[in-house]
Order: sequence, then structure tokens, then C-alpha cells
Amino acid sequence: MSFSISQASTPSHPLAPYGWDDAWADTFAPYAEQGLLPGRVVRVDRGQCDVVTPDGVIRADTAFVVPRDPMRIVCTGDWVAVDPGGDPQFVRTLLPRRTAFVRSTSSQRSEGQVLATNIDHIVICVSLAVELDLGRLERFLALAMSSTAGAALLGDGSRPVEHEARPLVLLTKADLVPDVITLSHLVEDIERIAPGVQVLAVSSATGEGVDVFGAIVGGGTSVLLGTSGAGKSTLANTLLGEDVMHVQQAREVDGKGRHTTTTRNLLVLPGGGVLIDTPGLRGVGLWDAEAGVGQVFSEIEDLAGRCRFHDCAHTSEPGCAVMAAIEDGSLPERRLDSYRKLLRENHRIAAKTDARLRSETLREWKRRGAEGRAAMEMKRGRTR
Repeated sequence: MSFSISQASTPSHPLAPYGWDDAWADTFAPYAEQGLLPGRVVRVDRGQCDVVTPDGVIRADTAFVVPRDPMRIVCTGDWVAVDPGGDPQFVRTLLPRRTAFVRSTSSQRSEGQVLATNIDHIVICVSLAVELDLGRLERFLALAMSSTAGAALLGDGSRPVEHEARPLVLLTKADLVPDVITLSHLVEDIERIAPGVQVLAVSSATGEGVDVFGAIVGGGTSVLLGTSGAGKSTLANTLLGEDVMHVQQAREVDGKGRHTTTTRNLLVLPGGGVLIDTPGLRGVGLWDAEAGVGQVFSEIEDLAGRCRFHDCAHTSEPGCAVMAAIEDGSLPERRLDSYRKLLRENHRIAAKTDARLRSETLREWKRRGAEGRAAMEMKRGRTR
């Protein structure tokens, strides 16, 4: 089957179930003229990736997408252009990303790691088999709310598509909660720290909430995020109607899983929509998430706007609206501590990133200077 732009606008196009639309067809048009084939990355593994194309799934090499910038490494969810005549076949370029979920690789480095791209829903899975970690959830939410404008991550100068990935908090294993009232209170607790975010309790064992969740993710691409043992792969299997993803029982002592999912996999749901299942995350370092932190803690930002001094540190300054809310109990101190912690971490990562960029720029200047001097020396040698 050969690809043509005219096919792209029809619902019957072979890539339509994977999220292909007229906008992607327009973006891909220059590459189609070059004889390249469109595809979506469904799995990445050690420099190679599985790409679904109009001709089926192929195994492609990513060597042409230079990985000097971690943000340009091919990722599950990417739309790419593939050379159909190569042997082996290569991914020639990445199409500009609409959105991306990015975390910091580690606290010691200034690089980000892209976990999933071109996503419409960021589903944060929280297991009710263990005690709720509100601080970790706030961290996930801050990153999720900072996931817009992902096209800029390619660094190709293109303007990002106006798009937004909407977060959703999924409370999994709801069947382990003893009664409906307790479950309702847990949902309310999460809603208080996740302003404007839908919170849904589900159980793969009983089917509670699964139909509602399936309807939400039935349009667009969704990524499942969370720690090991949160029930992501079990939930994916439930939506798929078959055991596609391997799962293991969580440890009874602490409810933690065993990292049975080792790669990020893109799956087409029978009821519509695309799901990206991910390995359990041990750490979730912030990356360019200041805007997201502000959204998650919007009540603190609103209070800060009422402080007497615009540069109030919210410690002991007179007329501090934030501290007044702490004193009257309307703002939990834990919430303020979490806000401060995430802001400090994000500023630290941003400072490291700026330092890295300055260092890279300096090295580039030195390289160009050396090349210029070498060229002058060669020119002088020829004129003697």
C-alpha cells in the first residue's frame, strides 16, 4: 500500500486508529514529496524502534536522529518519517511534537528525559492498596500541567501546535477500600490538591469506573504513569480485553510492584483511542515545571498576590496573606512545604540547564574560532 496525502483525510486511513489526522497529514506533506513514509513509534529499544506505517509495523534504526540532545531521542508516541526503501530502514526525522511528558533524568544532571509524546491525556495512577503520598502526586501533577507546547522540545525552530495534555488522577484498586464513604473521602482529598483535575476511582477486579475511564481515553492518546504496583498494566489489559501486558502481583508488605513493564508500549484500544503503558517510575524529577507548580498550588499563588510586599517570602513578613492562611487553618502547612520544595527543585534544575547551555555555547564558539584560525593558516600557506 502506497501513501498519498489524499488518503490522510479519510477515517479509513490505516494510521487513523493511531491518531493520524489532517493536521499530521499537512505537517508530513513535505516528507511525502520526498518519498518518505509516515509512521508512529509504538516501542523503542536500544537504538531501534517499532514503527507502525501504512504498510504495517516495521523495525527501524534511529541513527539518523542524532541523539546529542536528549530531547531529540526518538520516543514512544512520536510521529516520524521513514525511508521505505532502506535496508535496514531508518527514521529520517521526527515530526514536531504537540505535547510531551518530560522529567529530569537525575538531580545530578541538567538533562530531561521524554517519557511519552503527542499525548492528550496524562493518567496518573495512584494505588489505593497503600497509603496516599500526596507530595508525590503533587509532583506528578506539576509535570503533567507543564506538558504543553511539546513541539518546542525538538529544537527545530518550529512553533508549537496549540495543544494541551489534560491530566487525570486515577485511583486504582478501589475494591480494596472497605466502604463507599471512605472511598468518597479519598477522592475528595485528592480533588483538594488537584484543582480542575478529574479524579476517578477504578477497579480492574470489579470493573468499577472502567467504563467511564474507557470513555475518557477513547479519544486521542493517553499515557499511564505511576509507580510500580499501581495497576497500570492490569488496567491496560482490562481496556484491551486481553492479557497483552505482562503483570505480577504487588508485594503484600508494601503494595509495591516488580517493574514487569520494561519498555513504553503504544497500544490501540478496541473502543477507540491509543494508550501508552510505561514502566513504574521510582523517581519523578521536575523539568521546566514552574508553570505547572503554579497551577497545582494555585490557591497559594492567589494568596501570594494579596501579600503586602510583592517579593514576600511568606515566612515572617508583616501582611503576609499566605502565613495568615496557615495560622487560621485554611491552608495546610504541608501544602506550603510541598510548594516550596517543588519550586526550589525546579529552580535548581533550571539553573543547571542554563549553565549547561552556556557551556555548550562557549565550546561552540571555541570550535568555530579554531576552525577560523586553521582556515587562515591554510590561506596564508597558499599565498606564500
